[in-house]
Amino acid sequence: MDYFALLLDGICLLGQGVMHLLFVGRLTGKKKKPLHFAVYILLLTALQLVSVRLSLGGTLSIAAGVLELYAVSRFGMGNQPAVSWLAAVLAFYISQLSFGIINSVEAALFPRFIGSSLLYLLLLAAQILFFALCVGCYYAVLKFLAWTEDSQTPYIGLLLFPGLFFFASELYILETAYSFFAPIVSLEEVGRHSTLLLLQAMGLAALLCTLYAYRQLCQGFQAQAELQSLTQAAHTQKVYITEAQARYEQTKSFRHDIKNHLSVLDGLLRSGKLEEGREYLKRLETVSASLSFPYQTGNPVVDILLGEKLGLVKEIAAEVSLALPKPCGIDDFDLCVLFANALDNAITACRASDGAKTIRISGKRQGDFYMLTFENTCSGGPLPPAGTGLSNIRAVAEKYHGALLTEKNGQKFYLCVLLNTSLPACR
Repeated sequence: MDYFALLLDGICLLGQGVMHLLFVGRLTGKKKKPLHFAVYILLLTALQLVSVRLSLGGTLSIAAGVLELYAVSRFGMGNQPAVSWLAAVLAFYISQLSFGIINSVEAALFPRFIGSSLLYLLLLAAQILFFALCVGCYYAVLKFLAWTEDSQTPYIGLLLFPGLFFFASELYILETAYSFFAPIVSLEEVGRHSTLLLLQAMGLAALLCTLYAYRQLCQGFQAQAELQSLTQAAHTQKVYITEAQARYEQTKSFRHDIKNHLSVLDGLLRSGKLEEGREYLKRLETVSASLSFPYQTGNPVVDILLGEKLGLVKEIAAEVSLALPKPCGIDDFDLCVLFANALDNAITACRASDGAKTIRISGKRQGDFYMLTFENTCSGGPLPPAGTGLSNIRAVAEKYHGALLTEKNGQKFYLCVLLNTSLPACR
């Protein structure tokens, strides 16, 4: 029996080590290397030998195991400290919780089989059930708590103390309520172990509810931030539209008065007042320049937006060669959303790159569809995750029965937006 128990302990130690690292890697989205498994399992084995030799308490040895898993996650996988602590605590809590649940069943049912060869088979089945329960609990936690480092990790401190509370409660139950089972178990003992089993199941349910509430809270924070960003963008776009309308009215008024201006200029020249004529012509040129746009696309809203955005980045060479169709069929507000987000992303990528910085914007009509292409320089590294800007552009493309395509080729990034200009927008 001693050899069998030693074999079960070895299998349990190896299985827990593998499951702990797989869970931490999946939870944090970091790659697991064979070296991580080798180092961690070696540390767990050394800890087990030291615990047996020095007769360390279960709580102390588990705390040391949490510290070892934290070290592998923090320094081996490169996770943030708070994330590493939470992942280590959850990994050990789930394995100890699964052990406690299986232990409750063993303590209530297995004593009657002591002395029977069937006990070996039952203990092996209990070990398999332990692994299955661990895997199921890890899967449930991952389903509720999957994150990216830029989404939920700023609020990770909200979970650390609830996780420690659940972990401490489970350790207290294991330390005070369980012991080696006796050959005979009374109905009172069966009831006590059943109660402990129920308490631990409720603890698991409470953990999952806490994780679900945490995820909803993080999503609420993100939605609030996105709403603020969209509100600010909408306000900016309304300003562009208002300015474009005002510029259009000024241009219309100037065109209406151009005959009068030309008559005045003709009178000055006929009278031989050349200096007065030159001064009057300079004033006309000044007014004309104030009404002109650095980029001409056929849409005053887009013209103003391009002038404002690209005029602020003198270090970036901009080339715009597009003429929006008339009638366009695309709402000015949606054009603002599309161009503003595409330009913001392109400018940000250019500033992060080395060497020459360029932005090229072109357009091409293909039947009822219009293809917009934004090309900009970018860094040679991997692209960051798609943010709100691309989501807004995709929403505009889908609204006009089109599509969005992105491509990175070396230090060039391409954003292509296909829009149907003949059909009404899908509201």
